[in-house]
Formats: sequence, structure tokens, C-alpha cells
Amino acid sequence: MDLKKRHIELCKSEKEFDLDEFDKRQVIRINTLKASEEDVVKRLKSKNVNLQKVNGLNHAYYADSEFSLSSMSEYLFGYFYIQEIASQFAAIVLNPNPSDFVLDMCASPGSKTTQIAQMMENKGSIIALDVGIRINKLKYNIERMGVENTIVIKSDARFFEAKLKGISKNIDQNKLLFDKILLDAPCSGNYVIEKDWFKKRTMEDVKGCSLDQRELLRNGIKNLKDEGILVYSTCSLEPEENEFVIDWAINKFGLKCLDTGLKIGENGLTQVSGKVLDNSISKCKRFWPSKTGTQGFFVAKLQRS
Repeated sequence: MDLKKRHIELCKSEKEFDLDEFDKRQVIRINTLKASEEDVVKRLKSKNVNLQKVNGLNHAYYADSEFSLSSMSEYLFGYFYIQEIASQFAAIVLNPNPSDFVLDMCASPGSKTTQIAQMMENKGSIIALDVGIRINKLKYNIERMGVENTIVIKSDARFFEAKLKGISKNIDQNKLLFDKILLDAPCSGNYVIEKDWFKKRTMEDVKGCSLDQRELLRNGIKNLKDEGILVYSTCSLEPEENEFVIDWAINKFGLKCLDTGLKIGENGLTQVSGKVLDNSISKCKRFWPSKTGTQGFFVAKLQRS
């Protein structure tokens, strides 16, 4: 299958693949756990960093400088995080409260984990999972950003429930279920993030990711409280990794698909590749790069009923 031709059909515009239409400006999220937004803005501007507020996104700024932002002392001190716009919307949809018990299933490098902690004002509790050497970057960013309400566990999120029960035999298991879960699932990526994406990716890659995503989502649901919220997101634009996965979860587990509350992005697809999906999937959001000025992205908000 020609993935580029398919994308043109899905988004109904050849213009979507003109990468010059994508806003390539770097974006930072100011970390109010370490300092006030006003103070950080003042410090950065005094060092000749040009800042422009991102509309509709708290603490986010387009940032331009003649030097690497990650070399700044303010970055090393954790006053800001370099984080693409679309990435920041997953935590916004999750909308964690300071009293919540939250699970971040695929947390490294920690962009969304630290954003969630900031939104929770370092209160409540977060369990952040990842595997392999990726966990080192997660720990580094959690420490750098001054996050104090998060426990990092080296675990494959597909099997986390069994491990949690194994170390918590004397605790009421109902108390270990999460109020809110973020599953920012590993995916095949998109043409903005990776050069020559259309030449490198095949439908076999997409189908393989879809199987892994379903296993992750299956286990996430097991760890979610009744009426709890699970936000599923990817940086893929493939229906097999997004709408098809959500349709599967709705039919298999009886989940409700809720409105994300986002004013950015297009509605999720409910008819694609000759298949008719659950109509509530239109409440999901997909970000086509030249329409949103962001990387490609998909986000869904699910509730266990």
C-alpha cells in the first residue's frame, strides 16, 4: 500500500504533505514547580531568547535563540522543558487533579510525566513506567524538573498489574487502581517527525504497532478504577493505530469515548477503509500537521463504566 497516497485520501488535501507548511519553531513549557512563569520569561528574555505565547496552551511559548536552549542554565535547573505542542495536549485531556492517583504507562523521557506533576502541583501520586535504558532519561528529567510526587518503576506496561500485585500482597487491590491513566503508546510515528518516513514505513509496521497498542490498552483498562479516565495518544496518523484500536476497546470492554474538550484538531474517523466504527469515535482528535501547525498526533479520552 502506498502510505503517502493513502494519507492524501484520509486528510483530503495534498497540501498536508508540504512540510514547509509545518511550524518548525521550537516550543518550551515553563515549569511552575521551580519558578513563576513571569520570572522565567524575564530571565529568558534577558538572555536574548525570543518568546511568543502559544495560544490556548498554558505555560507554552515558541522560543527562538541563536544558541541551543538545552545548554542554558535555566534548562539544566528545570525551569523549562522543550516539548512539542501536540505532545502537551495529552496531559491537558487527562486533566489530572492534585488528589489523583495517576499511571503514566510509557513515560520516558518524561515530558508528559513532568507536565502531569506540574498540573497536580506536586500533590497526589504518579506511577511512571518504562523499560531498558530509557528509564535513565525519565529519572533525570523528573529530578531536573523538581517532581516530588512520582515513583518510577522499571516495568513493561503490558504486564504491570501482575508485578504491582506481586509486591503488594497485603494491600486491598481496589485501592491500587488508578483514577487516571495516560497511555502515550509507542507507534510508527509520522512524516514530520522522521525524514523519509513514507519510504521507511510499511503497513506491516503499522499492523505490528497496532497489536502492541491493544495489549498495552488491555492492561491499562485492568488497572483503571470504575468511572476512571484513560487517555490514549500516539504521534501516528494511521487509523489502525488509532481509531481501530479505540473501536476495539469500546466493543471489547464497554468503554465510553468522551469529548476531549480540545478546540484544535479534526474529529476522529468513523468510516475508513470500508469499515464503519463506533460513532462516538468522532469525539477523538487527530492533528494533521499543516492544519494544526504541530506534529501529527491522535488523542482519545476513554472512561471505564
